Amino acid sequence: MAVLFIPIGLAALFASLQVVELVERYDISCVSMDDKIAFIQNSEIDKTCNITLQVPKYMKSPILVYYQIGNFYQNHRRYVRSRNDKQLRYKNVHLGKECEPEGHAAGGAPIVPCGLVAWSLFNDTFTVKVNGETIEVNKKDIAWKSDKKHKFGNDIYPSNFQKGRLIGGAKLNESIPLSEQEDLIVWMRTAAFPTFRKLYGRIEKEIMAEDNITVVIQNNYNTYSFGGSKAVVLSTASWVGGRNNFIGIAYLTIGGLCLFLALGFTVLYMVKARYVS
Repeated sequence: MAVLFIPIGLAALFASLQVVELVERYDISCVSMDDKIAFIQNSEIDKTCNITLQVPKYMKSPILVYYQIGNFYQNHRRYVRSRNDKQLRYKNVHLGKECEPEGHAAGGAPIVPCGLVAWSLFNDTFTVKVNGETIEVNKKDIAWKSDKKHKFGNDIYPSNFQKGRLIGGAKLNESIPLSEQEDLIVWMRTAAFPTFRKLYGRIEKEIMAEDNITVVIQNNYNTYSFGGSKAVVLSTASWVGGRNNFIGIAYLTIGGLCLFLALGFTVLYMVKARYVS
């Protein structure tokens, strides 16, 4: 076991350490008023904000762009159950009370997609510039293919969404089927922990060391009401995914423990060998 686990752990840890990751929190710096809740709820205030990042090392394409939210409990029982998965896939699904208070519009028509999970869809936007030049952030194929094919219908379109008195997050284009609304599909795969990242898009261009990255942010999403945080993340990837030292350390720990036990039993056998007469 040690012979197998230790090399795998070293390889995984080395790959993780090669990942270049830039993380910049912006929820505080992108507010121009002391009353943050009043700022985010005022639709007449320009919420454009610029943050600048210095690239420490060469970043190989593709570069993944994530948004990171903190202190948001997507795994809360009331929140995670506020959805109807059949409605996302099939037409004319009867809605019970599972989606309330975002189940029906004022006139009684069903909201598609219904529930608090969809209603709270992230709606900050990022524009990335490298040395002053705007580069494309590709938002195609950011969702799991299995989710697009099996969980969201290609003939189901949004209706009555975000048309109530209280707007929770992003709006949806009613001419695009749910199976192609990839930002929604990514968001609907709820996170297990209160601090999480979700894929926003990909930069399919390499970025050199010492380049200056400017991210132009439309700071629309309200995390201030519940004391949450927001950050933008730019990261390369390796064969183990993004930066994650845990996998390598776990393999090394198990491999080291197996090696220690093997050596211990070997020494014990040599010192206190049992001879059969």
